[in-house]
Amino acid sequence: MNKRVTEIKRITKETEITGSLDLDGKGKTDINCGIGFLDHMLELFAFHGLFDLTLKVKGDLHVDMHHTNEDIGISLGMAFKKALGNCEGIKRFGSSEVPMDRARAKVVVDISNRYTFEKRLAQEAGSLKPEEGYTFDDGMDLLDSFAKKLGINLHIEIAGGTDLHHVLEAVFKAFGRAMDEAVQIDPRRRGIPSTKGIIADE
Repeated sequence: MNKRVTEIKRITKETEITGSLDLDGKGKTDINCGIGFLDHMLELFAFHGLFDLTLKVKGDLHVDMHHTNEDIGISLGMAFKKALGNCEGIKRFGSSEVPMDRARAKVVVDISNRYTFEKRLAQEAGSLKPEEGYTFDDGMDLLDSFAKKLGINLHIEIAGGTDLHHVLEAVFKAFGRAMDEAVQIDPRRRGIPSTKGIIADE
């Protein structure tokens, strides 16, 4: 199997993002985004997805964290797309449900080259207090940007939880596990996992 490793590089007037991604890693991370809470969420994503991920980010945090947060999602989506290549042999679909104390998140993905982002929330999830300035909407924006750039169906269901840290921790852990399942090589699969014969545009 070819190594599914890629470099991450995105430079704009608002952010400078560099790093690397290995889809077949062991969950090793070296992440510094300038947003401590987001570093933690991305470490959880990579650790539970068994992705080796390094990420160094310089952003215009003196303005706000929106550009940095969104561009990280874009960069990660692009990195996964590049590492996957034509998606030959992958399982394509993945799902995981993870509890974190009173919170519970279910994440379902389809690596289809068709973008959809859907979230279904417990009523209280939209009014969670920010964690170190990081909001629930920030977390959803990052995942939305990831899904758009990679070209996946991403569905998130959240039940319970009154603590933002617990809710997003469940989401990012479940997302890592679901992506791990979806990108795994199925030894029974020959070729592209689609009756169309194509998924990704290389």
